[in-house]
Amino acid sequence: MVVVKTTRRQFEKIAVAAAIASTVRKGKAAATYTGPLDGFENKVNVDDFDPVRYTLGLHDSAPLELAFKPGTRRQTELWQKKLSAKLTELLGGFPRQRSPLNPKTLEVRDFPGYRREKFVFESRPGMPVLAYLLLPKAARTPVATAICIPGHGRGVDDIVGIDEHGNDRTTKVFYEYDFAVQAVEQGLAAVAIEPIGFGCRRDARNKAKGLEQKACEPVAGAALLLGQTILGWRVWDIMRTIDWIETRPELDAKRAGVIGISGGGTCSLFSAALEPRIKAAMVSGYLNTFRSCIMSIAHCIDNYVPGILNYAEMYDVAGLIAPRPLFSEAGEVDTIFPIAASVESFKRVKAVYEVFGAGAEAQQETFPGPHSFWGKKGMPFMAEKLRA
Repeated sequence: MVVVKTTRRQFEKIAVAAAIASTVRKGKAAATYTGPLDGFENKVNVDDFDPVRYTLGLHDSAPLELAFKPGTRRQTELWQKKLSAKLTELLGGFPRQRSPLNPKTLEVRDFPGYRREKFVFESRPGMPVLAYLLLPKAARTPVATAICIPGHGRGVDDIVGIDEHGNDRTTKVFYEYDFAVQAVEQGLAAVAIEPIGFGCRRDARNKAKGLEQKACEPVAGAALLLGQTILGWRVWDIMRTIDWIETRPELDAKRAGVIGISGGGTCSLFSAALEPRIKAAMVSGYLNTFRSCIMSIAHCIDNYVPGILNYAEMYDVAGLIAPRPLFSEAGEVDTIFPIAASVESFKRVKAVYEVFGAGAEAQQETFPGPHSFWGKKGMPFMAEKLRA
């Protein structure tokens, strides 16, 4: 019998080769196996197991009972009234009484060209809201005012020139580009509010995960359990912000508008649709269709309004703003809110404005960029409409 001795080095080489071969075999298996329907494609239609495909089919047959239908101005006004009432109901309704605001100023600081005041108020009992007032020094009072709402991210700090360390910054950075500061540069006062679920309005567990960690969950889910929505709560905060503006003599509540990006754009659209005191609205990175964005792409739970497709699509909601000025902007490479649906949705909104003979009051700009604030045409539009 011949005994073949294997050195330790040879043994290690053999072991490594065996491990590599095993990995390759597993990799091939992982690459080829896609699930329990593999090999049964001739017996079932694999596409039928796609739940998104199924829900999109449901969208295409959804009732949309209160969708806009072209008619006279009077008929359109009646449609707006009916859909507004239903939308309020779907959002969970609003408090019947306005509780005391109990405002408190926390800090006042001077910057070149404007003064920044940090303050809080209560939108409802036990619901404090943090906000900043940016008041241009050269503006004649009372000043037309833009309520500015951030999207998902660090919250309100990210639109008033405060970096992730709490320091002042002079460079406007992606993706919100300090648009509250931009509003001041247009000669408007800006009231930038912290939406519930962002920034300082988060629970302890989410705060511990970092500044950019949203806290829409579990709050939005809790709202649904209560028959309400976090979007409805955010819209109410905006309504109460106008109440606060009415208490400040240097601000003109009759010339108040809303500007928001992404989730803040959601708030801008819905609040302008339901609050007639809002004179003009700018919706950045949001106006689309529920079908193409909310139903087709993973989104935060704060976007969902239970039962809304029984009555209306997103462009119908936007149609409630007419004939007040509305500006929509959308990035041409926005992977969250697809550009084709943004353009098509705006065309449908424009049709509502044309019934009022106010087609020029609804404008849209698409730009060669991703999901971000742009403002090139939208900010001058808002300044013109609010200062009028």
